[in-house]
Amino acid sequence: MNPADEQIYPWLQAQWEHLIQQQESGRLPHALLLSGPAGIGKAAFGTALAHLLLCHQPQNGRPCGHCRSCELIASGHHPDRSFLSPEEPGKPIRVDQVRELTTVLHSTAQQGGYRIMIMEPAEAMNVAAANALLKTLEEPGQDTLLILVCHQLGQLMPTIRSRCQRIEFSMPTAAESTPWLAQKLDMDEEAAGKLLAIAQGAPLAAVDMKQGNLLELRRTFMSGLADLIRDRTDAISLAQKLHKEELIHLLDWWLSLLSDLVRLQSGAENPDLNNVDMTKMLSAVAQRADRVRIFSLVDRVQSERKSLMLRYNPNRQLLLEKLMFDWRALVR
Repeated sequence: MNPADEQIYPWLQAQWEHLIQQQESGRLPHALLLSGPAGIGKAAFGTALAHLLLCHQPQNGRPCGHCRSCELIASGHHPDRSFLSPEEPGKPIRVDQVRELTTVLHSTAQQGGYRIMIMEPAEAMNVAAANALLKTLEEPGQDTLLILVCHQLGQLMPTIRSRCQRIEFSMPTAAESTPWLAQKLDMDEEAAGKLLAIAQGAPLAAVDMKQGNLLELRRTFMSGLADLIRDRTDAISLAQKLHKEELIHLLDWWLSLLSDLVRLQSGAENPDLNNVDMTKMLSAVAQRADRVRIFSLVDRVQSERKSLMLRYNPNRQLLLEKLMFDWRALVR
């Protein structure tokens, strides 16, 4: 999580106003659960809320920007604001990480007022870490706030969920996010719309794809699957090429492709596809693939994705090989 990334995106304005009303009326809880799809700005929302609450002279629902607390936040080192994330991508949040920061939450605020911890993704906690956090949720210190940012609500312990006020975030509409994305990336709205579809509607994920190397990885993955269908490569070679990449991305893109296949086979006129750049391959597969096999592959990809999210450690190449054999079998 980038401490400098705080922003209330246009599609999150309603949730922001709701929390500001709660704060102004003294009804802000000690724990907030910000839940919804990844890539829409929940973490930036939580960081912005922390900044507002720590500011000594907030004005019209915004931090002043010049008090001592705001200066500390601008430097990235406010003593009463903590961030908690896995030490490495894909790793769990450990119990000692939680214990260390919850100890800080029960100490005296150095700047007066709130002590705030922001955790992302909250579902990354292992069982021991979740149980340690539960003690703090049951006995919070005065003027403390825990902000849990969660992308996969079903993977968070029910006992944690029940002790937080849940703020639900949904995917913004294309009308809300396309103009923003076009301006952000300095592109026309048609190109922004295509990128947004590829990112499955998540505008910040679209930004990451454009500014990082994910678009190139996706291009490699998609062309590999197309070559597999055409017998221009084989499952073992393709798995060998891709097994060191971030598997969650590959499985998400795979599920998106399979969803498009289902849409194409539904018979709907002008189906709304995510992978608009892969229409030719999708159409060819949709014409030949058996629907039962498509749904069976959906189940297998979802199962493998869930295992990864639960931090199981599979044989990555073998996992990809099996799925790629099943993908090739769709058109046999």
